[in-house]
Amino acid sequence: MQLHQLRYFCAVARTSSFTRAAQHEHLAQPSLSQQVRKLEDELGTRLFDRLGRTVRLTQTGEAFLPRAEAILRQVGAAKLEIQEMAGTEQGKLVIGAIPTIAPYFLPSCLASFARKFPRVQVSVVEEVTSELLNRIQEGTIDLALLALPVPASNCLSRELFRERLYVVVPQNHRLASLPRIHLKQIENDPFLLLKEGHCFRENTLSACGRARLQPNVVFESGQFTTILAMVAAGTGVSVVPEMAVEEREGCRFLPLAEDSAYRRVGIVQLKQHFRSRVHRAFLEHLRQSQEQRDIPLRLRRVAV
Repeated sequence: MQLHQLRYFCAVARTSSFTRAAQHEHLAQPSLSQQVRKLEDELGTRLFDRLGRTVRLTQTGEAFLPRAEAILRQVGAAKLEIQEMAGTEQGKLVIGAIPTIAPYFLPSCLASFARKFPRVQVSVVEEVTSELLNRIQEGTIDLALLALPVPASNCLSRELFRERLYVVVPQNHRLASLPRIHLKQIENDPFLLLKEGHCFRENTLSACGRARLQPNVVFESGQFTTILAMVAAGTGVSVVPEMAVEEREGCRFLPLAEDSAYRRVGIVQLKQHFRSRVHRAFLEHLRQSQEQRDIPLRLRRVAV
């Protein structure tokens, strides 16, 4: 039994597809399928039911999956512990972030971290919350920047900061000149919303629920850039987190007046995951970055 076979098995189990698993592992699909079959031959049982283009775990596969994930986590932890003995900040760090945080928060943070620790190789996985939580539990990412709270009892969560929510309206909108607004004031406006799977969609709908507002959703997208372009074109209004506020032609960003209109951004990591020297250095860098950077729109900062 080879470690790469276990990794491929976990990838197929996670994606329910040999094709998607091969893409994730940067491997030709026939090669990945062959390695999984070799693993099945060695175990003497099928791990997957092949159902056309999709696959699902057999009962044996369901039982084997947590053990395979545990083995991969332990091997990863062993490597980190050996690197730790070297006494320097070097090695790899894999960070996850949701799409409504990654492009706004990570670039400057990672650039300054790279200058401080040039021997650390940082990789970023940008995915929705559910996928990142799966990868945390598999041990394929070290930590993730997510909107809190998250449904994961075996993970530790630490809040970094809270940020206000903003309504974005077209430049010539009837409310564009106001210093701030209430959600009720846009109750009848065409509303643009993120697609299912994005946790900020739930942040937005929760804020609307507290305001007793049923948004008139006319368009859904997976990207803020698309939504903002639609707002600038006069198609409707939307809600964005504070870090997405920018100078943009055709758009006007208005802070919400409701005190409860904010989201919590924090770090999520597996309870049992070994905290390497590099891991701890990045957490400390996040804490220092929050203290040193002037982020005038944040409600408050919380130490890592």
